[in-house]
Amino acid sequence: MVPNTQALIRLLNDDDPQTVRLVKEQLFSMAEDNPRCLDGLSNADDEQVSRHARDIINNIQGQNAARDFELLCHLGGENFSIEQATWMLARAVEPEKCTSPFEEQINDWGLEFLSRVPSASDSGERVLLLTEFLSDELGFRGNSSCYYCEENSLLPHVVSSRVGIPISLALVYMMVGSRAGMRIEGINLPGHFIARHAGVFFDPFHAGRILKLPDVNQLLVRQNIEFKESHLLPATPRQFLLRMLANLLYVYDLDEEDEKRDRVKEWMDAISYCAVAG
Repeated sequence: MVPNTQALIRLLNDDDPQTVRLVKEQLFSMAEDNPRCLDGLSNADDEQVSRHARDIINNIQGQNAARDFELLCHLGGENFSIEQATWMLARAVEPEKCTSPFEEQINDWGLEFLSRVPSASDSGERVLLLTEFLSDELGFRGNSSCYYCEENSLLPHVVSSRVGIPISLALVYMMVGSRAGMRIEGINLPGHFIARHAGVFFDPFHAGRILKLPDVNQLLVRQNIEFKESHLLPATPRQFLLRMLANLLYVYDLDEEDEKRDRVKEWMDAISYCAVAG
C-alpha cells in the first residue's frame, strides 16, 4: 500500500493536469521497483484514481515487455523459440493484454488435437485432420476483409478472433500441431507465407488447402517471380520474426502511427544487425 493513500487520491483528482502528471511520474518511479505498491490505488473505488494507477502499471509492464523483446532482437540469433518470441511481441505492443489465457487456449487445442492424430495413417491425413479441426471446427480463416491491421499480427487477437494473415495463421497451425507431435515448418514464400508438414505443403490462410508444387509455383507466377528451390526452404526463427515485424511496419506506415513504426523499425534493425554480426 502506498503511504498517504488518501492524500494521493486527492492529488490524482486535482483539477490541475500538471499536478496529476507530476504525481503519476513520482508513482511511476516508486512502482518500477515495487509494482505492488499501486495495488491500493488500482483497486480504489474512485474510477479516475483507479484508471491513473492502471495507466502507470501498464506503462511499466510495457517498458519491461519492450525491453525483453528488444533483448531478444539483439541477442536471439537464429536459435530462439518463434512461439515465445511472438508472445513476447504481443506483450511489447499491448502490455495491458495478458497473454496467459491465450497460451492456455493453444495448449488446450493441442491436447484436443493430440487425441485425434492416431487415426491418421500418413502426413497428408494428419494435415487434413489439423485443417478440419482448426478451420472447419474452430473457424480459423484468412482475414480478407481487413488484411492490413495490427491485430492480424498479434497472437492474442488471432486466437480470440480466429482470423489472421498467412504468417500468423501458419503459426497457430504450427503451435497446435506441435503439441500433437507434428513438426510443421513455415515456408517464407514471397508474397504469401505457407506451411509444410513432412513434404506436404498447405495454406492456412485458405482453410489449410493442400498445395502441390504447381500450386506453389502459381503463387509466384502471379507476382511475376521465377520459382527457385530456395523459396521452399523453411523459415528460420529470425526470418519468421522479421516477416511478422515487416507486416506490422507496413500497417503502422499506412496508419501513420509514427511512434509504433519507429519502434518496430528499431527491432528489425536489431535482428538484422545481429544476423550480420553473427
